[in-house]
Amino acid sequence: MATKPAAKPATAKKKPAPKAAKKAPKGPSITVVQTGSPIRRPYDQQETLIGLGLNKIGRKRTLPDNPAVRGMIAKVAHMVRVVEETK
Repeated sequence: MATKPAAKPATAKKKPAPKAAKKAPKGPSITVVQTGSPIRRPYDQQETLIGLGLNKIGRKRTLPDNPAVRGMIAKVAHMVRVVEETK
């Protein structure tokens, strides 16, 4: 005779940890909005948008104003718009 496998004990589901609030960068910052689609664009441009924190048209991100971010914005300037610069 075959025996039934032992039933697994019911375990309480763990709630996911709350997401931390995004902090505004200290010092000068720049706000960019995605205006174009990455579809049919080179892979490196798609990855640059993701690196900027953008992945859908209309998304807005406030980023630190430094040469690295400025270079990323220049690379995808045809798909983003600089909305605001703070000092």
